[in-house]
Amino acid sequence: MKIIVAGPGCQRCHSTEEIVSGVVRELGLDAEVEHIFDVQEYVKLGVRLTPSVLVDGKIVFSGSVPTNEEVRKILAAEGKPL
Repeated sequence: MKIIVAGPGCQRCHSTEEIVSGVVRELGLDAEVEHIFDVQEYVKLGVRLTPSVLVDGKIVFSGSVPTNEEVRKILAAEGKPL
């Protein structure tokens, strides 16, 4: 699973990255977490509001700092095989 946190580097974006990374460790997911700071790069991915979280190219959260519980629910659902 590839997880991208998209945002220009503000405190909200860093908080989102910390929360996402913590939940990945907590759930024991095999996931790569990357933070894209470049506006042009994340706009190409469809991001319009930051911070945003993308899982395997799909925006799953956008516009505010998610809670641990919100990230846990999203990643637990995304980590399940189809």
